Amino acid sequence: MSTATEHRTFDSVNPASGAVVGTHPLHDAEAVRAAVESAGEAAVWWAGLGFDGRRRRLLDFKAVLTQNLTRVAALIGEETGKPIGDATLETVLAITHLDWAARNAPKVLGRRRVPTGLIGINLAATLEYLPLGVVGVIGPWNYPLFTPMGSIAYALAAGNAVVFKPSELTPGVGVLLAELFAESVPERKVLQVVTGLGETGAALAADPGIRKIAFTGSTATAKRVMAACAANLTPIVAECGGKDALIVDEDADLAAAADAAVWGAMSNSGQTCVGVERVYVLDRVYDEFLREVTDRALAVRSGEDYGPITMPAQADVIRRHVGDALAKGGKAVVGGVDSVRPPYADPVVLTDVPEESSAVREETFGPTITVSRVATLEEALRKSNAVAYGLGGTVFSGNVRRSMELARAMLTGMTAINSVISFAGVPALPFGGVGESGFGRIHGADGLREFARPKAISRQRFAIPGMNLTSFGRKPADLERLVKMVTFLHGRRKS
Repeated sequence: MSTATEHRTFDSVNPASGAVVGTHPLHDAEAVRAAVESAGEAAVWWAGLGFDGRRRRLLDFKAVLTQNLTRVAALIGEETGKPIGDATLETVLAITHLDWAARNAPKVLGRRRVPTGLIGINLAATLEYLPLGVVGVIGPWNYPLFTPMGSIAYALAAGNAVVFKPSELTPGVGVLLAELFAESVPERKVLQVVTGLGETGAALAADPGIRKIAFTGSTATAKRVMAACAANLTPIVAECGGKDALIVDEDADLAAAADAAVWGAMSNSGQTCVGVERVYVLDRVYDEFLREVTDRALAVRSGEDYGPITMPAQADVIRRHVGDALAKGGKAVVGGVDSVRPPYADPVVLTDVPEESSAVREETFGPTITVSRVATLEEALRKSNAVAYGLGGTVFSGNVRRSMELARAMLTGMTAINSVISFAGVPALPFGGVGESGFGRIHGADGLREFARPKAISRQRFAIPGMNLTSFGRKPADLERLVKMVTFLHGRRKS
């Protein structure tokens, strides 16, 4: 840390109680530069360990994290205000992703032979994925461990060093994560944390030593991060907001669908990028489904079943969306504008909300949900896909074929069927969106490759007489033989 920032600090605060949880340094650009430089040195050593060396250390890190599960979950709860059960689940999911990345990196990224085709019969071809160097991770506050671990674990397993900038609202979780990692890898600063406000994140994105940025946050902030990365042509994987829809078919298990809708909308105070914000229900089962949702939502208690609204400004957004929906003819069957009472917001269920309202078009990020009646599944799908976001989605149906068709047709990166957000718990599945929900992927094989560069190598094993095609000594007969071969292989039309 540079001397320029040693005397400048900021506090992390429990949003439920206002109590100070911890005090952390405000790292400036000079401090970020120093962290990235030392990470660059560590990256060379870390990459040199190879897959087996990294695997052993990452699995040891996993064990240390598991041994400190209670401690980590308690800190998540303090910095976010979420119930300890939710914080525990978040930590468990982070552990399972770390395990998958460590164990599967060799298979996904390791060198393998690839076919060369008949024209390249004299060649041996290999493909492998090599480390980038230093990866910068800018994490969110709503899931301060699970979400950034989807980048950190996969970047480390791919052979990179990582400089992590946690949210200024949850810096302690990032600091503790780095401390636990150092217990398993004390030799070099392979995982470092820089703390601070937006300026610290901007410095990380703009640092020339960063080979890729993994960002999670709002679409507006992602655009600013991309602008900072542009100066150095630094690539970025961006996981932004969502406005996820749930479609309920007429043969769905309505009790299960309602339970999933309420949990998907209300858990973590609705502060989930892949949370359920809109529900489209076929007319024949709409009334019964709405009764199920209403009964469940009325039983949910803010401050008990979920925590506070973490960002004070978000309360204004929630209040505005609910007010706009009601002003345009919508009805509140549970809660209303007065449900927003910072730092908490009580559950809100809205019906008859026009599709052009902000409650349907914009990300609310609160414990609210709109429930709309539709005549057909085609209408449900059309309305689900009519927003600018495309992160996750959900389908409840008793028909396997129909549910798969709907899931595939949703313009999202992920879809869950007869469950909610279940794709996030499957480490082998990639996680990410389209449109204003961002681009690139974390998790799974795609997540490992996201933090590596493909390296293609071809090696000539022997020369083919009369086929010296890449030489100024090439003769017309060489080209003639090539044309005959290509015509034989590719010239026949299929009936």
